[in-house]
Amino acid sequence: MSNQAAQDGVCCPPLAERRVPAEAAAVLAPAFKALGDPVRLQLMSMIASAETGEICVCDLTPAFDLTGPTISHHLRTLREAGLVDAERRGTWVYYRARPAILRQLAALLTVAPAT
Repeated sequence: MSNQAAQDGVCCPPLAERRVPAEAAAVLAPAFKALGDPVRLQLMSMIASAETGEICVCDLTPAFDLTGPTISHHLRTLREAGLVDAERRGTWVYYRARPAILRQLAALLTVAPAT
């Protein structure tokens, strides 16, 4: 499975229904790993829940007691994992969640309701 396939929402059934193919696991694992850090999980939440669909790094940094370079490192990790897109506008960088990969992660973790 290519990274583009993962980003386009082509994946696999929930892991509670069927074994995740090795290729799919290799593509999705970096996204899960990136979200395994509390700061990155909070950043992802802030980005994904932004009212306008995107958020400026200038609005993210003050929410943490961390240096700018540390926040930049975490944001780069989210970008490299395919979870967010970034666009530079002058001095600032704006981040947007990538809904397709988030849907894949959610679908993979879907569990049927107890009967």
